[in-house]
Amino acid sequence: MQHPVGPPLPPSHPPAQPPQAPGWPPAVSVPAGTPPVTPPVTPPGATVTGHFPLATAVADPSVAAVAVLLIGPAGAGKTTVARHWADTRRVPTAHISLDDVREWVRSGFADPQSGWNDHSEAQYRLARRTCGFAARNFLANGISCILDDAVFPDRPVVGLGGWKRHVGPGLLPVVLLPGLEVVLERNAARSGNRRLSDEEVARIHGRMAGWYGSGLPIIDNSQQDVTTTARLLDDVVARSLSSPPSW
Repeated sequence: MQHPVGPPLPPSHPPAQPPQAPGWPPAVSVPAGTPPVTPPVTPPGATVTGHFPLATAVADPSVAAVAVLLIGPAGAGKTTVARHWADTRRVPTAHISLDDVREWVRSGFADPQSGWNDHSEAQYRLARRTCGFAARNFLANGISCILDDAVFPDRPVVGLGGWKRHVGPGLLPVVLLPGLEVVLERNAARSGNRRLSDEEVARIHGRMAGWYGSGLPIIDNSQQDVTTTARLLDDVVARSLSSPPSW
């Protein structure tokens, strides 16, 4: 049996286009010589994160596109307050919890409660980068976001610098720090790996006290319910937009 030899001949006519998936628009060919699309220009004076501006001073902070980082110890109510604040804003707002993103890892999850090591730190950094990427995407589409994390003032390795780098210089950090007895009571109502020992809660709470004197806004929600705390957060965000904290 004879087999053809030599390089294949070019097709005598253009190959047929692959079939389009149902519901998708047909592919559009761009003629040769078409000038490239000019990207939008950032307005002068805007604070830039990635490729989009974050809000600076605005007339009505309640409708501004903002990125808030809610900091606090376990049991402070960060996740509950962040969800309520996102639920009740007048503009589209997303909630991004670092703990939730960390737990996307199922097999091989490095639980910090079992000891902080290179593995748990690597997963923390990965989760923080993922949260930052999500926040930038939301903001680029006009959706505000609130992130929550237990950021320690005495641990620069996993501190505010990383969040500022991943989200952008317009990030607004706010500390939620109720009293120790309140934190212990709230922690006791938690379950699974989110519940810590009383000793660990007290240790974390003591370290969080280092935020006093840092210049960051602090909300003591010991006596406030979730709705009131969310209103206080609104007030803090409005002040931070008009006069950003130095951090």
